[in-house]
Amino acid sequence: MKEDINIPEVKDVYVAVVNEYNDIYKTQDWNAYIINDKDVDLEVVLIVTTGYSDDKITSTFRKKIDKLPAKSYAKIELMQEELFALNNQFKITFFEGNTMFDKTYLFRKNTINKNALQPIPLMEARGVLVK
Repeated sequence: MKEDINIPEVKDVYVAVVNEYNDIYKTQDWNAYIINDKDVDLEVVLIVTTGYSDDKITSTFRKKIDKLPAKSYAKIELMQEELFALNNQFKITFFEGNTMFDKTYLFRKNTINKNALQPIPLMEARGVLVK
């Protein structure tokens, strides 16, 4: 039975945590984004996030995006800096056509920081990227 299940590899979909200025609150914020670098739209994108360590766990956050157009990105959540001491996990499931894809993206503890910033695909911003 398990041989019948085909789980395709996810390509060109990333999660980034970006440090950016918030014009409304005049603060420097860290925001998590999903990036669709594919040439096709993603449909029914389900995102489940949690932070954890050996002795701590955060609440589970869930988000649904009906459609993420090709070569675009969408904000997932604001992240507080206290969470960077934890492993931050993003489980993402989506449909491309009639095929379901699933991937877990993990930012290991203390890897989200200003020293790790790099250019982020499709965004005119710098952040920490997990492919």
